[in-house]
Amino acid sequence: MPKVEVDLVAEILKDNELEEDLVMKILRQLNRAADKLAAEAEAEKEPPQKKQWAILISDPNGDLPDEDMVGWVVQLPENDNPGTVNERLIKAAHHYNTTRRGRKHPAKTIAEACEVVGGKIMKEHKIFVKTKLPVSALKTDNVIPTDEGSKISMDDLRGGRLR
Repeated sequence: MPKVEVDLVAEILKDNELEEDLVMKILRQLNRAADKLAAEAEAEKEPPQKKQWAILISDPNGDLPDEDMVGWVVQLPENDNPGTVNERLIKAAHHYNTTRRGRKHPAKTIAEACEVVGGKIMKEHKIFVKTKLPVSALKTDNVIPTDEGSKISMDDLRGGRLR
């Protein structure tokens, strides 16, 4: 059944020369029914699923240790050296520590700097922290094994059989 705007219903009722009191009564009933349906739909709606970010690190030679690692996802300008991320975070933390809030609650570690230093200060130092809290870093050998028996065809992809 198509949904119709309440304003359109009001216009049609007025065009049919119904009494103004009757039109207003019908519109109030329609608005109450619409509010009730909206509240029921909101109650039935599932809460959004929480997601987590992870850092996938390529380790084709197996040089990284197998223990759990955590880190932060950051961005910096494309042409800048990624090796300067630590230095930029330290400078931003020092800058933050000179502010009124920073003097009260100074950032003493990189983790604290990522959590509490504001975006305005980070922007001045051209570093953008995308995750305030540390995320898991996962390592991969960067190889997809080729097993002849499990080849995927384009028909499989188009048909949606691989979901």
